[in-house]
Amino acid sequence: MSLLADLLSTVFDRPSRAISRAKWDSRPIEQLIADLIGNRGEIRGMTLARQILDRYAVMDDAEKLGFFTHLAVDLDIDPAQVRATLEMYEATPSKANYRAYMEAAEPRRQEFVRRLNQVPSATGSLVAMRRDLLGMARANPSLEALDLDFRHLFSSWFNRGFLVLMPINWESPAHILEKIIQYEAVHAIDSWSDLRRRMQPTDRRCFAFFHPAMPDEPLIFVEVALTKGVPGSIQKVLADGRDVLDADKADTAVFYSISNCQAGLAGISFGNSLIKQVVDDLSRQLPGLKTFVTLSPIPGLAAWAKDMGIEETVTPDNLQSLAAHYLLNAKRDDGAPRDPVARFHLGNGAMVHAVHVKADTSESGQVQSYGAMVNYLYDLSANAQNHEGFADSFAVAASTDVKALARAAKKNDTKGTI
Repeated sequence: MSLLADLLSTVFDRPSRAISRAKWDSRPIEQLIADLIGNRGEIRGMTLARQILDRYAVMDDAEKLGFFTHLAVDLDIDPAQVRATLEMYEATPSKANYRAYMEAAEPRRQEFVRRLNQVPSATGSLVAMRRDLLGMARANPSLEALDLDFRHLFSSWFNRGFLVLMPINWESPAHILEKIIQYEAVHAIDSWSDLRRRMQPTDRRCFAFFHPAMPDEPLIFVEVALTKGVPGSIQKVLADGRDVLDADKADTAVFYSISNCQAGLAGISFGNSLIKQVVDDLSRQLPGLKTFVTLSPIPGLAAWAKDMGIEETVTPDNLQSLAAHYLLNAKRDDGAPRDPVARFHLGNGAMVHAVHVKADTSESGQVQSYGAMVNYLYDLSANAQNHEGFADSFAVAASTDVKALARAAKKNDTKGTI
């Protein structure tokens, strides 16, 4: 970690002492919230914020729902005041009128969350709080606006300028390695031996983003295999007893697993910045690397086949072409690709490079995609153009081979099902 990051970690990771329950203010938490928002003293504000966080930590689900409902309903904007201040600003666009409009247009709960974040180590608690909120908002649409406020604040607090990219390897602290095992979301890490196979060899890399306010919690990490050529099977990448390649002889970097770690940061995008930063770093460290690809799952393929009524017709012979058609042509109602992993990589400027069958023989791989996987290619010379095309019209960049496979699937669909 850089000196700056070390200093920031020292600042943000100051010990935060919980307040003894015997010393808690006995007033309802709604009064404590109002007191915190109206408070002008730093020390008292810190004490109030710490107590609110401590009390939230011991709430049951019903109490948390009441807490969130209070924030959503009682600390919402006043539409009449927003309209009135906007009219004042339109009539006289002065600094004072603009300030009045801004204050009216921002719900008081945003300032409440900011003040909670004054407490050392509170950022992680607020991320956990939003995780709870997201779970409850699914059944309580009235909480959705509150979630937008959290997301708005987190987008600023977790922007790229505050993130620190760290390499993770077998020599990293044990508590960080435990987090990698815990948060791996694509290809489960079964044991410490399995983790060692991914972290220790010279042809393996792992990188993670950290935030100085949460120095012991990775936000997102990517696992990388350095190879000769583009692999078409995750079994070969993760094989026990495989031949280890000298990193200097590798010509391809394969991003085979990208895992978001914090459910409370859902919707805050880190992946694009992570991949670009890792590509830049690896290019400098290993100039022999010429190709940067993923080896990615196709999580929506089997569900799409079922929805289209063709699941019984999927065979090893037509799987590759059907997968190519799905990636290029299966769309959501808004025109974006149906597959979530495709949306992520195509949105980053990658292209669909190759489709492989028998690429993931695990149970989850068979269930979600009949074992098919895909390489997305990050061509640095075309990334910007691909990104713009996708952003403008959801245009899917693909190799000639993949396009040919997709056409074959359409040609073989004599019933017009797909």
